[in-house]
Amino acid sequence: MEQPLEALAIPVAAPAPRRGPAVPLAWIGVLPFFAFATLFLLLPTLFLIVGAFQDPDGHFTLQNLRDLFAPNILSAYWISIEISAASALGGAVLGGILAAAVVLNGLPGWLRPTLMTFSGVASNFAGLPLAFAFLATLGRLGLVTVFLGSLGFNLYRSGFNILSFWGLTLTYLYFQIPLMVLILTPALDGLKTQWREAAQTLGASSWQYWRMIAFPVIWPSLLGATLLLFANSFGAVATAYGLTGSTLNIVTILLYAQIRGDVLHNQNLGYALALGMIVITGLSNLAYIVLRTRSERWLR
Repeated sequence: MEQPLEALAIPVAAPAPRRGPAVPLAWIGVLPFFAFATLFLLLPTLFLIVGAFQDPDGHFTLQNLRDLFAPNILSAYWISIEISAASALGGAVLGGILAAAVVLNGLPGWLRPTLMTFSGVASNFAGLPLAFAFLATLGRLGLVTVFLGSLGFNLYRSGFNILSFWGLTLTYLYFQIPLMVLILTPALDGLKTQWREAAQTLGASSWQYWRMIAFPVIWPSLLGATLLLFANSFGAVATAYGLTGSTLNIVTILLYAQIRGDVLHNQNLGYALALGMIVITGLSNLAYIVLRTRSERWLR
């Protein structure tokens, strides 16, 4: 006997009451980061930008930016740019060779993790400890200086001075080279073996492979990493101050002296000095991000 349609109907559960939007618990974990970035990065930067366009009475002015072209300030910027460029290029070349040696040349397997561990530590070893280490090593009574003197070679009479342009550049290389290794190694890992095999199958030499395939792929990473090294050394202050004191007129030391004692006799000029540094390092980091994005399209 057929049952009525009402008996065959499947009971449908009543719709659950609608709730408000779920609390995004995942965002709670990043709240400390946003709070830290706002308090110690965004707000101070905005304060500097506003102060750079004000006079001591709080009125709008462009005089602070014009004063950045004074000879002593312009010289400080130029010396900082020269040191940053020299250490960035040196770190890029030496770090690139080191990264290529452990990634591409079939060295023992234990060497790569050892180098990466050392690079992770050395790239963050800066400030007063690094300055003291180089003074203890290459100072006038440093370990290497005394050792070379015992062999009849006077390092300082040959023209070297740790408290100089090249002395500071050499010190910066200690953390620039490991940083280059850390940045460039993933790019070298992204070079696919199929590309080399295809090039060899078509009769290309090793030089042709690097010139026509590998280098065009990794050059954005290489150039971007060099710009990052430039920004990294341009903003360094503790190492430079601990090593040279006030003997080398670079912009970070000048800004440090302005913060401590208003040596420029204009508080707002110090804000403009810091704004100039922010612009230079910001442009370097922006170029690095653009180049890295371009490189990642090939290395995925």
